[in-house]
Amino acid sequence: MTATRGLILAAPASAGGKTTLTLALLRHLRDAGVGVASCKSGPDYIDPAFHAAAGGRPCRNLDGWAMRPETLAALAWTAGDDAELVIAEGVMGLFDGTAGGAGSTADLAQSTGWPVVLVVDVKGQATSAAATVHGFNSFRPGLTLAGVIFNRVGGDKHERMLRQACAPLGVPVLGAVRRHADLALPDRHLGLVQAAEHPDLEAFLARAAAIIAREVDVPALTALARPLALPRPDTRHRPGPPPPGQRVAVARDVAFAFGYPWLLESWQASGADILPFSPLADEAPAAAADSVYLPGGYPELHAGRLAGSARFLDGLRAAAGAGKPVFGECGGYMVLGQGMVDAEGARHAMAGLLGLECSFAHRRLHLGYRQVQMAADGPLGRAGTRCRGHEFHFATILGANAAQPLFFCQDAEGTGLPPAGEIRGPVAGSFIHLIDRHLIGRA
Repeated sequence: MTATRGLILAAPASAGGKTTLTLALLRHLRDAGVGVASCKSGPDYIDPAFHAAAGGRPCRNLDGWAMRPETLAALAWTAGDDAELVIAEGVMGLFDGTAGGAGSTADLAQSTGWPVVLVVDVKGQATSAAATVHGFNSFRPGLTLAGVIFNRVGGDKHERMLRQACAPLGVPVLGAVRRHADLALPDRHLGLVQAAEHPDLEAFLARAAAIIAREVDVPALTALARPLALPRPDTRHRPGPPPPGQRVAVARDVAFAFGYPWLLESWQASGADILPFSPLADEAPAAAADSVYLPGGYPELHAGRLAGSARFLDGLRAAAGAGKPVFGECGGYMVLGQGMVDAEGARHAMAGLLGLECSFAHRRLHLGYRQVQMAADGPLGRAGTRCRGHEFHFATILGANAAQPLFFCQDAEGTGLPPAGEIRGPVAGSFIHLIDRHLIGRA
């Protein structure tokens, strides 16, 4: 089977407009009848949900640092199944990753063989933009730019100056997108406001698609795509950690939206049944479930409502009391704890199954890749099992009271970190979003 052609939209830095242009391109191609799929580089939940809305297909995360090579290959291949074209969105700046650069969008481009189109925000500069293009085109031997799109262009004269400055570089200018105030997406402390909460997403996508069709040479852009260079892995490979049970009740609503679709699909491929429920609708985990998974999200924005959801909280306690594995990541971990203080300083009692007490009244950023080793047998593996994941939250930990930590931790460079999370009987949780296993069994 021939690999689907793909390309990557990258940028010199974050907040340059690559997400908006990716969404515009996906929606335009979908409306034009092209079978288009998408990927997102790095650990991200919010942008992929927008991708899915724009393109009509689930988005695949591709993480060159946190994923095993066979996991990366499996997700890249399945992203293109039944698609004509894959559009991948980079993360941060093109060469940004860990301290040594591992896991960058540039790494992803070189491993997949997909060419890079650089989105450059040119507000406040003209000829100097050519120096940016030249630097990114020559910085890493073996990685050249297939093209450039200028974003936030001031007008026709500005566009002419940009094109003239870049003409000697040999990098095709594929478009010059003007400054459009109505293309701004609202954001909050973890990134964009979620796609499911956008007040008029369809109208936004229609405007964006019309703009990119008018201001970008889309046929020239898509003609740059190349087949995936990664070998197709064994179909028996299962990405991510294993399912915590045979019938997994999974919290799914705007408060618990940070679950990777590909992970749930992997669990289903392993034979697990996924039983979704909505804590915000005060639904309890299904009685037929033999395990419960609470992914991350924004429970802090709904703390009062969750604290008053008696069926939901009692259902968690009942599952734990029956010895069923209950696992919470980040926001899910917070809900399994004793209480949560919201941004206004009000405390809300949570499930009380773990010792965590956290607050958003005084926010503190925790961000970075994590290498973890399970400190005890738990819902997602035996003691000694090693995984890689990512931590990104603003909760201040007021107290944890963890008699038994869930993970021993290091950062991406191998520097030791304090133990993370907690496990009490069948209940476990941590702020770390697990992405993939790297050693199965006891170390």
